[in-house]
Amino acid sequence: MAVLGSGSGGNAVVVTAGGTRLLLDAGLSAKQLRLRLEMVGVEPDSLDGILLSHEHGDHVRGLDVFLRKHRVPVFATALTREVVQDRLRGRVEWRVFQRGQVFPVGGMEVQAFAVPHDAVDPVGFVCTEGEVRFGVATDLGHITGLVREELKGVQGLFLESNYEQRLLDADTKRPWGTKQRIASRHGHLSNGQAAELVAHLAAHGLEQVVLGHLSGDCNCPKLACEVVREAAASMQVRVAAQDEPTGWVEVENRPPAPTMPPSEIGAGGQGLLF
Repeated sequence: MAVLGSGSGGNAVVVTAGGTRLLLDAGLSAKQLRLRLEMVGVEPDSLDGILLSHEHGDHVRGLDVFLRKHRVPVFATALTREVVQDRLRGRVEWRVFQRGQVFPVGGMEVQAFAVPHDAVDPVGFVCTEGEVRFGVATDLGHITGLVREELKGVQGLFLESNYEQRLLDADTKRPWGTKQRIASRHGHLSNGQAAELVAHLAAHGLEQVVLGHLSGDCNCPKLACEVVREAAASMQVRVAAQDEPTGWVEVENRPPAPTMPPSEIGAGGQGLLF
């Protein structure tokens, strides 16, 4: 995975596995989407699909203009498609899926699962190639039992860590109602909530996490990393930025430690970039 940009100004993630390349959300401008894809070595026309998590502008802002130059199928739930379609002027090759559905996209399988957020039909994703699984969960107000279960067993994760509670409480720029919405059960995750989920998933094989959607006023990369690492000390933690892409983060299926001579152990497992 390479996060092209993440924050209130726009979100987009590119994933490649099994010879398949997917763009998850298109919240940056079309110009920035093309530029940042090229910065990580991905030609826009090589994308096999664009997956939409929900209809908010910071996740779909660049979609209309991008699709005028690049014919890429768009995967979304029926309700998300209905809302987003009204904002698009050109013809779109829609591929509709349902929450809870597993569907193939090239060499990957994608599982869409419901997340709690103030959108019409928001979802997170788990992408699988062979024995390798990674999850994407942004824009969710709290960790449900379903979210825990769907993400159990992922080796890599891109996870929202939007705000630090004490900084949100002390913020004077946002009105009380906005702060209530952010911290609500259908708003965004705090550092503490993200850390709790990471600690839980670390016991089930999670090795690498990239934190995203950080607030520019009520959070900072250093603080978010510290909170998550305190909960899961062995975790490899990175933070995605708003204004530039991350490097590629590679996740592999590492076999258990051998219990027989190395000469009798097969070669390592499958791998993917996310």
